[in-house]
Amino acid sequence: MLDLHRLRLLRELKHRGTLAAVAEALSYSPSSISQQLSVLEREAGVRLLEPVGRRVRLTAQAEILVAHTEAVLERLERAEADLAASLEGITGVLRVAAFQTAALALVPDALTLLRTAHPRLRIEITQREPESALPALLARDFDLVLTEEYPGEPGPRPAGVEYEELGEDEIHLALPGESGGGLREAAGVPWVLEPPGTASRQWATRLCREAGFDPDVRFESTDLLLHLRLVEHGHAAALLPGLVWAGRPPAVPVVRLPARQRTRRLFTASRRGGGGHPAVRAFRTALGRGFAARNARIGG
Repeated sequence: MLDLHRLRLLRELKHRGTLAAVAEALSYSPSSISQQLSVLEREAGVRLLEPVGRRVRLTAQAEILVAHTEAVLERLERAEADLAASLEGITGVLRVAAFQTAALALVPDALTLLRTAHPRLRIEITQREPESALPALLARDFDLVLTEEYPGEPGPRPAGVEYEELGEDEIHLALPGESGGGLREAAGVPWVLEPPGTASRQWATRLCREAGFDPDVRFESTDLLLHLRLVEHGHAAALLPGLVWAGRPPAVPVVRLPARQRTRRLFTASRRGGGGHPAVRAFRTALGRGFAARNARIGG
């Protein structure tokens, strides 16, 4: 009989990449992880790891075991959700990862609602960009992740993750100082964008190229409040989502983008089987109410 604990260690290695990373995440020593995986090899009767330089990688047989382990863990996730739903009141700990503007504009209102509705639920928030938060969700570092998709940049959707759409957030062009006009007029000014490899950067670069120019990127940061500050001081143009204002009027003049390029879609993501957990449902409900209230204030 294969041991589930050891199978989970193999799965952790699949998601985290190295024995050292697994050991750090689970508070074991690398030698202990290695010993447990050696026992699992003997239980399975096949080789599960092979050396690649100074690291190891999973064999084809190990990948088969990981796939079955994912199915077992999904079933256990559903069992935990059903068990929690059978109890009166929502308790326990919910670990949430949220990108910066969602953490700024949506999370505080959701926490306020949940503090009243479910005072025994402990919620832990970590600011994390979707590119790293989704792998961490699969590694069970988080229970729920707030993520985003930019126009024409759908991004990867890992197997084992369930998505629920939260809504849309309009993005505006903000120009520095006395600069005026639209996107084409921004060809001659410095820009601040998120770093290469992010969905936002890919979308922004494509947007500018479709307008006939490559942006002169002089500043790079994932901190959109820094983007805003650079615009306010006349140093750069930026593409600022509505959430950066956290429900307040824009602090700088902004210009609307072309119709099919002006909104990003916001989602919450949970592991498959975990979306039915009462704590996950409660947080999603609170986020949705706060997002709707914010849109109503802006619309009004």
